[in-house]
Order: sequence, then C-alpha cells, then structure tokens
Amino acid sequence: MTLDKRAGQRFLPYGANYLDWSDMAELREVIDHRVLFRYQTEQESMASRLERTAAERLGARHALAVHNGTEALRLCLISTRPSVGDLVHIPAVTFVAVAGAVLSCGLIPVLVDVDESLALDTGLLPPDARRVITAHMEGTVAPVPAHVPYLIEDCAQSLGARFPDGRQVGTAGYAGTFSFHHNKVLTSGEGGLVVTGDPAAWARMRCYHDHGSARVPGSYPTWNEDAHFGENLVTSEGVAAVQCQQFRHLDEVLAGLERMYALAVDRLPDRPDLSVLPRSAGDAKVSVRMRWESRELRDAAVAALTARGIANWTLNKYLLPEHPVLTGRRSPYADGFPWSHAPAGPLALSTDGFARTRDLLDRTLCVPLSPELPEPAQIEAAKAVQQALETV
Repeated sequence: MTLDKRAGQRFLPYGANYLDWSDMAELREVIDHRVLFRYQTEQESMASRLERTAAERLGARHALAVHNGTEALRLCLISTRPSVGDLVHIPAVTFVAVAGAVLSCGLIPVLVDVDESLALDTGLLPPDARRVITAHMEGTVAPVPAHVPYLIEDCAQSLGARFPDGRQVGTAGYAGTFSFHHNKVLTSGEGGLVVTGDPAAWARMRCYHDHGSARVPGSYPTWNEDAHFGENLVTSEGVAAVQCQQFRHLDEVLAGLERMYALAVDRLPDRPDLSVLPRSAGDAKVSVRMRWESRELRDAAVAALTARGIANWTLNKYLLPEHPVLTGRRSPYADGFPWSHAPAGPLALSTDGFARTRDLLDRTLCVPLSPELPEPAQIEAAKAVQQALETV
C-alpha cells in the first residue's frame, strides 16, 4: 500500500506488519509435526520454546504462555492465594480487563488515581496495600511502588520497554503480564504471557493453568494428593509458533518506533496550546501522546487527522470510574458475587474525585506510529500529521 493511500495511517498493528509466509519457520515446523497440543510433542514444544525465548529476552526467571492477557492477570492474582473479597489496588485509567480479572478471581478492585503521565499514583496507596496492579500504558514505563508484597505489572501495551536501570518491564515485582492481542506491540491475534522470578508462584500458575495437574509431557495429566482445582488456560502450538516468529522481530519493531517517534515529534507544529507528553528513553514508543489546551482543540485535532485518514485515538475510554462494569457493580452471579463481599464505602483513592484526571484525558490525543515504513515514508507520514495539526 502506498503512502498516498494510507496518509500516515497504521492499517495493521506493529508486529503484524512483520508477518510473512517466508518468515514463518516455526509455524511450518509445527504443521509438519502435526501436533498442535503442547503436551503431546515428542521434542521440546513450541510453547516451551516461546517461554524460554521470552524469559531470556525479558530477563525473567520463569515464563508461562496462556490464551490472553486477562488470563495472565488472573493467574498472577490466583497464585497469591488470596481470600474472597481481598482488595486489589488498580489504576483508575486502564483497560477494563484489569478490573474484570480482579472481579473474576473473587477480589475487589480499588481504583487509584493517576499522575500527570496517567500512571497509577503510588503516593496514594495505603501503607498496608498487599496486591497492586500497575499498568504501563501506551508503552510508557510507569513508576512502581516499593514494599508491596504482590506487585503485578500489566505490560500489555509495553512489551520491550525498560526501566531506567535497564530492567525490562514486568520484572520489577511479583509478576508481569503481557498480551499478544491484535493491536499490541507483537501479535498472534490473541495470546498472553506471565513472567515471574518466584519459582513457587510459577509452579502454582503452571498447575492452575492445566486443571491443577502435575503434567508430564506426552502423558495424561496426573494430580498430586494436595492438588487444587484449576482451569484449561494452555496455549496451542500454532499460536506459540506465531509468537516465536514475532519475538524475532521485537528489536526491529522497537527500533522502527524509535526512529519514527523522533521524526514525528520533530515535525509537530510549534504552538503554545499543544505540548508533547514526555517519554523516557526506555519507553516503547508506540505513539506520540500530545496534550491540548482544551477539549475543544483536542476534538478539532481528532477531526483534522481523521479527515485525512490518519489514525488517532483518545484515552477517555480507559477512565474506569465511569465504566459501567464498576459504576453498576453488576454481576453474573445471582448473589452479586464478588461485590457482595466488598467493604462499605467508596472503593477509590483520589484527592479530587478524579476531576483532574478527567480534564487530562479530555485534552489528550495519541497518534500511533508506523515502524515498518522505510525512513522516507516515515518522514512523509510525519509531515502528514504536521500538516493536519497546523489546520487546527
């Protein structure tokens, strides 16, 4: 597709642009073996290869592949051996799947307001917080709280991002979760991954994700005397093969994002009513995040970009205090579980009822980048964004 037809729009997710039949050696290997279930392979399963690759690339001790990022969050929470009704502090700005994972484990989400970067404000956490999920949204490395026993990093939108000390996101706390959904950094359509440095936590996750069993490859699952129940969250060989192919291109994707980010930011209009949300060196620069002086200007920018076929999005949809799943406290259970176990009073930590956060979201606009384009085309795409915003 030529640039004049796409006008800077990212038609495919980042990793999807690197999918090519000539590059699918892992998938061909799986099909040639005619075994798509990871525990029936005669050699190392593709799922095990993926987990080994991911653990090495991310600097993690253990990795476990599952169906999606929501399952990954649930596995982390379940492995902490909680009690029904325990509180889990989560960001007030993130995808509703985070709250859904908490609730589906019988736990209660507590919304914590965010800072200027839209990351969970660790200063609002109570000193006795035990379970905290922080989200590295839009590739931005969020601050992580210290001294939280069960810190879970949601890295669904930030695969490959690094903390200032060089560690990969997902490795700072108890566990980290990743997603390979359609619009993530790397994609297999769906898919999820957990990493942890805690061998006992990994063992509990591995058992739970395979019916609570003590699985031996090539054999029917067996159960130890102290086995607990579990579910079937086991990934398939075909999906793992696509993810292995994607991982081979992770550094290429990240480098392309870095190049285009620099080009795009350099060509943004110099105007007093527009500022760029800063990114750190370790961020996965999946988009240019900008903040306008007013919602009216932000909406005008959305209209200008959309009219030219340039992809863009706002973040208001991530404001959980206004999401019906939380405002209505509805439940598929007749007795209202697990909301029926929630403590009395509000389940939110904010100094102003999220008023500042609403204002920040109302003025924020994101423009995704196209790392797969050659540099001349990236320059043209950046110019297209510049020209659109100059009309606002």
